[in-house]
Amino acid sequence: MTIRLFASALFLALPIVFAAKAGAVDASRASPSMVTGAVTSQPIGHYEFCQRYKAECEIRTRPGPAMQVTAHGWDVIRQVNQTVNKTITPMTDMEVYGREEWWEYPVDAGDCEDFVLLKRKRLIEAGFSVSDLLITVVRKPDGEGHAVLTVRSSEGDYILDNLVDDVKLWTDTPYTYLKRQASFDTGRWVTIENGKDLPVAALK
Repeated sequence: MTIRLFASALFLALPIVFAAKAGAVDASRASPSMVTGAVTSQPIGHYEFCQRYKAECEIRTRPGPAMQVTAHGWDVIRQVNQTVNKTITPMTDMEVYGREEWWEYPVDAGDCEDFVLLKRKRLIEAGFSVSDLLITVVRKPDGEGHAVLTVRSSEGDYILDNLVDDVKLWTDTPYTYLKRQASFDTGRWVTIENGKDLPVAALK
């Protein structure tokens, strides 16, 4: 489940409250929320996805504070993550679509970004705001690119990942965080400034 790193310059909302994990976030650790920076390059796979699904990439919002949490919302997030992970078979874009970097809603198989797209779609259908559901590109410890879904909450940024069923605070994952969708524009991407003290590169 990899995502190719790309360096080109290409560049609803029913609010829902959802639950945080039991226990407070330890303020002595790294920030529970990502610090984002300037607009940056859009992954080529997302750019091409936006050409096919234009309406989905033209949503502009004025995002307010991240969502407050309740038990029901947390259950929905966890259920969506586990259900998609169990029902979609991990396969490369070449195996499924016969080409590289093809982002698509999966039917029964797909790459990491396809898992993210489906989870995001199902959470939007459940009433979550698009400004709090952000496709995010990371680098795994082995150097491979990978895509996850970030859920913004008042307790911090949580990660839905096809490689694990647990939904974790972003600082509890082993990844270097590179960039993510902008919360104010579904067709734009921004840098992640506190993505861990490891080498950070643009997608290519």
